[in-house]
Amino acid sequence: MLLQPLADLVSIFAKKGITDVILSPGSRCAPISLAFIRHPKVHARTISDERAAAFIALGIAQQQERPVVLVCTSGSAAYNYAPAVAEAFFQQIPLIIITADRPAEWIDQWDGQTIRQSKIYGNHVKASFDFPDDFSHQDKIWHSHRISNEAAFIANQFPEGPVHINVPLREPFYPEEGEKYDFDKPIREIGTVATHFTLPDETKEKFKVKLSNYKRILIVPGQQKPDKELAQILNRLAETKRAVVVADTISNLQSEHTINFHDHFISIAELQNDLRPDLIISFGKSIISKGLKLFLRKSQAQHWHIQPGGYFPDTYQLLNKAIHCHPVKFLECTEKHISSEKAFAEAWSTANTKVSAHLGPLISNTEFGEYKSIATCLHLLPTEAKLHLANSMAVRYVNFLGERSQEIICNRGTSGIDGSNSTAVGCTFTTKDPVVLITGDLAFFYDRNAFWHNYTMPNLRIILLNNHAGGIFRLIDGPAKQPELEEFFETHQRLDASFLAKEFGFDYSLATDETSLESGLKTFFTKSIKPKIIEIKSESPKNAEILKRIKNDIAGLF
Repeated sequence: MLLQPLADLVSIFAKKGITDVILSPGSRCAPISLAFIRHPKVHARTISDERAAAFIALGIAQQQERPVVLVCTSGSAAYNYAPAVAEAFFQQIPLIIITADRPAEWIDQWDGQTIRQSKIYGNHVKASFDFPDDFSHQDKIWHSHRISNEAAFIANQFPEGPVHINVPLREPFYPEEGEKYDFDKPIREIGTVATHFTLPDETKEKFKVKLSNYKRILIVPGQQKPDKELAQILNRLAETKRAVVVADTISNLQSEHTINFHDHFISIAELQNDLRPDLIISFGKSIISKGLKLFLRKSQAQHWHIQPGGYFPDTYQLLNKAIHCHPVKFLECTEKHISSEKAFAEAWSTANTKVSAHLGPLISNTEFGEYKSIATCLHLLPTEAKLHLANSMAVRYVNFLGERSQEIICNRGTSGIDGSNSTAVGCTFTTKDPVVLITGDLAFFYDRNAFWHNYTMPNLRIILLNNHAGGIFRLIDGPAKQPELEEFFETHQRLDASFLAKEFGFDYSLATDETSLESGLKTFFTKSIKPKIIEIKSESPKNAEILKRIKNDIAGLF
């Protein structure tokens, strides 16, 4: 078969355990799509909207922790992948993007569906390959096999991320009747050997000695998947107050011993000196709390960041040790040598406990709105649920509300509103556990094509905060003070989710006060054959007022 190297590409991926592919329909990509569809070990799904398709693939890869393949036709289809590709790059999620293309001689010749696709994703992929455009010579076939092996290896290599393969195809590119892809032919797969990212013994001893110089040690984990081993070490350090562990909700490392309410008190001037560390130890990716970032940038502490490889961000402008190691390996060997002053640990613990004791009653006694509604929903959330959070206010509300036992998933690589629905949909394809998305109206309606497919999602639950505006802009001093706020920043819209629910076959309930919210939540998390939406309607100005009032009430405690 003339296009056998495409079958070989799929076979190489399958041998490496890469068996999920999201296809978007097209003609130029047909031979690639058919190769994946016909391979007996590949699970192929089709999603028509490429932007949604890419985020759905990202949602699958987040959970499976192995590459998911995307395939689209030539032209602007490839550009529609770009937001998810950027998110995958910064969130370090492995994707392999395969774009069909015209042969090189037809680029810039006004041929249909033809753009400049080579290296189209720029610096937001780990690698970009151009597949051979003919296989008449054995070296071309060897080259295609090499690309297939290398793409899979790079996507999986720390830090994981997206890899692009651009495939120029000449007509005819549909198999003839009776023509088959040969998935049984012997093919060379290049194996790789994994490393464990440990430190040499001599280096370990040096760090043990260095740690004795610090008495106000702050550990700040960034976004990551749940890690039981890491959580156990951090809990021991936090419980014994040998270190202060400040954990945003997206770290998936919160516990009763970690500091979870820092966003409420970190900016209070009277507390700054007592809370200031002399050493920051960080790992994982980004954090949510802007207040914590600003506090740490002013702290003048030393900063050690731990990760197995890749570039090292200097988030707090204090980085002086970049440690190539897995955090568990580092903490295992240094745990007994981490020790903080009691007064430092107590200052953090006292502030955290004070907020924890007062926040619940303050929310309970306030009027109906987003803050109170989210607190009510979280109280009923099943322990086994996977909780997806859209950006802007959804993730911030949950971060304000303290410890969560569920796995938290949020697209904080680029922190955009696009793709939240689709990422949650991708997650539903990997688990039977409840997948719960908390989202605002702009993010929700922006990504409505996430539901435009033929696959069932009975475990999907969506909590939609619809204030008919981009409410976060009322909380940012810049736009909040502008006379153009309502028209040009909040983006007022009149949509509600009832029509979408009917169109896509969701169970739907509307909450406009505490009574209707409690009624809607009674069966919201129970099993069903349909996905469910509960739409919580509120007013943007009132939500901003409630949030500011509670913030001020908390500040008044100190």
